[in-house]
Amino acid sequence: MRRRFLAVLAAALLGGCGVSDAPKFHATDITGADYAKAFTLTDQHGKPRTLAEFKGKAVTVFFGYTQCPDVCPTNLSTMAQVVKLLGADGERLQVVFVTVDPERDTQQLLSEYMPAFHPTFLGLRGDAATTERVMKDFRIFAQKQGDIAGGNYTVDHTAGTYAYDPQGRLRLYIRHGETPQNIADDLRLLIAGK
Repeated sequence: MRRRFLAVLAAALLGGCGVSDAPKFHATDITGADYAKAFTLTDQHGKPRTLAEFKGKAVTVFFGYTQCPDVCPTNLSTMAQVVKLLGADGERLQVVFVTVDPERDTQQLLSEYMPAFHPTFLGLRGDAATTERVMKDFRIFAQKQGDIAGGNYTVDHTAGTYAYDPQGRLRLYIRHGETPQNIADDLRLLIAGK
């Protein structure tokens, strides 16, 4: 009798405590978040780009700047490793870098910077007002530090990455420093429709 009671209790607890078929991500699952929905910015080739045009692919969006000494090149190098780890699924991933420093990050500079990490990576920019609007919608912090008047400054900025599924829905927030393997595992789930 006691064994049967425990079995029934266990079944009730497992069935009613949120156990589901939801995927287990390494990143923070922010599915259903009501921000970071859209942008219209120009890529390093001079082509206007929107987030919506990438439907059918998983998309990662990271905000940074080309003169960043550490976080930005580390993030882009990590994403290049992720593409490699994904193998054939890497063709179903679009990596997007949005500059928070449009004054210095010209189209020409982005066209030289992005291919150093991967030929398919896109570097996007807008004018100052557009950049500010996009950062606000994506809840991105960025503030110049140092020689602001002279142009020899750094920019403190949010260091995480957003990930979208192939339907264009915001799904994950990937913290800076996550391993390439964990990111690849999460993106593989998104690409598979999880």
